[in-house]
Amino acid sequence: MVRLGIIGLGNMGTAHAKIVPQLTGVQLVAVADEDSKRLHAYPDLKTFADPQALINSGEVDAVLIATPHYSHTTLGIAALEKGLHVLVEKPISVHKADAERLIAAWNPQKQVFAAMFNQRTDPFYQAIREIVQGGQLGEIRRTNWIITNWFRTEAYYGSSAWRATWGGEGGGVLLNQCPHNLDLFQWICGMPSKVRAFCAFGRDHNIEVEDEVTAYFEYPNGATGVFITSTGEAPGTNRLEIAGDLGKLVFEANKLTLTLNEVSASDFCKSSKESFAAPKTTVSEVSPDGKAGQHQEILQNFIDAITTSTPVIAPAAEGIHSVELANAMLYSAWTDTTVELPLDSAAYEAALQAKIDESSFQKAVFEGGDVDISKSFAGI
Repeated sequence: MVRLGIIGLGNMGTAHAKIVPQLTGVQLVAVADEDSKRLHAYPDLKTFADPQALINSGEVDAVLIATPHYSHTTLGIAALEKGLHVLVEKPISVHKADAERLIAAWNPQKQVFAAMFNQRTDPFYQAIREIVQGGQLGEIRRTNWIITNWFRTEAYYGSSAWRATWGGEGGGVLLNQCPHNLDLFQWICGMPSKVRAFCAFGRDHNIEVEDEVTAYFEYPNGATGVFITSTGEAPGTNRLEIAGDLGKLVFEANKLTLTLNEVSASDFCKSSKESFAAPKTTVSEVSPDGKAGQHQEILQNFIDAITTSTPVIAPAAEGIHSVELANAMLYSAWTDTTVELPLDSAAYEAALQAKIDESSFQKAVFEGGDVDISKSFAGI
């Protein structure tokens, strides 16, 4: 039986605590939060006002870290150095340099280290990845994800002092809502080699961080990509389109359409004698079996990885890729340049620290502004 501790009892930590009794092979034995009022809801557990005290207590074998973003790194390192298994909420760190430090503290031979990328459990995204990486589309030529149904109100941003600030959250839509999308994008299509991005900072909300982004990718094989996101657009769109030499797929409104060429576009282009001809196609709708297990499946997988060496669905070490993509977009916007990957993590860390040091933004916090987490996943 794995003895689990949860660090952070905000919206996500509380939601996870409610899931644990539905799992097998684990018992929630301890919780930690700096707000003592939150601890009162767990009278039957060991409670800690200091997260480090929980880590050092000897009461737990594993921890789930669901705190504000910057402490994912510091608490994660502390827990890993103590020999605990760690499941960390997204993003695994605010910036690439911290992600590198966090991953360096992990002992792969002795510890399970996972990330809460619950969208990897979705059968549709699993099917898309299989189609792309299995070569059904041939060589990828273009990727495009418009993910603008992350709409958020002023009340959302005012629910916590740390939200939507450089010093508290380290970014906006790219660091809060889109780690899932960026993880899936690179998990399916791989990492680009260049990023050029245009970000609007506080365009639709009274915040200092980005709430709208349009980014252009170049991949090592010459393919191109576009990533567009916003928390100020309504009604929003969630459309993923991936085109290759042998066809394309489109995923929108829970419908996955696969269109395949009878002859590859490159071969047809060179061999056809007709000026306006195009390859014949077949169109099919892909309907994968099963249902996404989401957070519960990631949690159970984490426990199973500890007890039975089950492969981890979302290894935390892979979480550095979504962090790097988010950082590269912000760095491109700040410097008005195309950023080549791998990103210079030290340069980005220094640029982010400068944003924090120079900030004079006064954050408005609304009384009673807690977020109903059950409404937060519409954009995925």
